[in-house]
Amino acid sequence: MRKYTLPFVALAALVAAVPALAQDAKPLAGQSITVLMPSPQAPNIPGDFEAETGIHVNMQTLSWDDIRPKLVTSLIAGTAPADVTEFDWSWTGQFSAADWYLPLNDVIDADAVKDIGVSKIFTVNGNLLGVPYTNDFRVMLINKKHFADAGITKMPKTLDELVAAAKQIKEKKIATYPIGLPLSATEGASTSWYLLTKAFGGELFDKDFKPLFVSKDSAGYKALAFELMLLKEGLVDPASTGLKDSQINESMFAQGVTSIMISGEPGRIGQMNDPKQSKVAGQVEAILVPTASGETRSFGLPEALAIPRVSQNKEAAIAFVKWFTSKEFQKKNAANGALPTRTSALSELNSAGQLLSGDTLVAQSKTVEPLFPQGTPPWYPEFSSAVNTAINSAAKGQVTVDQAMQNIAEAAKQASAQ
Repeated sequence: MRKYTLPFVALAALVAAVPALAQDAKPLAGQSITVLMPSPQAPNIPGDFEAETGIHVNMQTLSWDDIRPKLVTSLIAGTAPADVTEFDWSWTGQFSAADWYLPLNDVIDADAVKDIGVSKIFTVNGNLLGVPYTNDFRVMLINKKHFADAGITKMPKTLDELVAAAKQIKEKKIATYPIGLPLSATEGASTSWYLLTKAFGGELFDKDFKPLFVSKDSAGYKALAFELMLLKEGLVDPASTGLKDSQINESMFAQGVTSIMISGEPGRIGQMNDPKQSKVAGQVEAILVPTASGETRSFGLPEALAIPRVSQNKEAAIAFVKWFTSKEFQKKNAANGALPTRTSALSELNSAGQLLSGDTLVAQSKTVEPLFPQGTPPWYPEFSSAVNTAINSAAKGQVTVDQAMQNIAEAAKQASAQ
């Protein structure tokens, strides 16, 4: 669904380092842990941590879409997939209900939890199940050169202005398909629809998880109709029905093929502006998410680190989680595309002028809402799968918007009843 790869802050951030512990302050030296995170991660993480603590790290990475199946398979079998694992916001309800992870309330300092505001998304019944390490939320990414070449000087604040800008870029033959939008049966298609539902001024469910997207005048209905309109108008590549968001980011936007990423990821800004990985280096910036009203909105998709109850190396695992989510390391790791979850770290980086599109990111971060104000339900994975399957079918012309919304609502009803 997303991934963070490269320089996100100015070069000065690369020299920032976590203060070394005194040589006699390594009580767990000689121990080894396994850490499972999304790929790619900075290659120096294991070495830096071992230098600080004496604890050896076997870092394992998988694509984001492959991690959850591995976790679930291992944890159902009662084996630890790793001593420290990725823990996405969307898994909180399911993993809490299964009681697979160790509560971290007693080992993570209360001031640290306060500094990491999105910790509440990973807290269930007072139990903190994961410590957020990357403050992912949605912005819009644009190729500012494409906009300038098309004669567009004012960034869109409304969805109508966004469509007008895309059409102008297309008419000027700057990009055949100006808008990047995943429409495949993958998580990226779901999150794009969620963002557009917010952009149309709505929510997915009421407080009792009754669907709010079925009627024609609902925000969710309008969001899917908007996506299909973009496709019909030739503003989105028809091939998007078979592409993940990562493919659209890396093979289209980063190559200068598209001009706009509807559901942009802050962690990709550095990657897009790195000439070693992108043909559009120096051309990419974030803008606030346009909405129907012109009042920007966004939602958060933070990722955390967590410790399975069946881990055999809990103390060393806790040490890694603390180190990885410390303010000092978060500031350093921002160079690898992980936007800090600590308010203090984010503010210090921006004040120092070290965040690319920093003013926009800070402004957008203040509008970030939870996707589910009432808490992420245990059946979210089934819901998301139903969402992207319905979107994919609608984009292929196999079902209408009405049918797609009804299919999603029915899937949510069945999943919540289990």
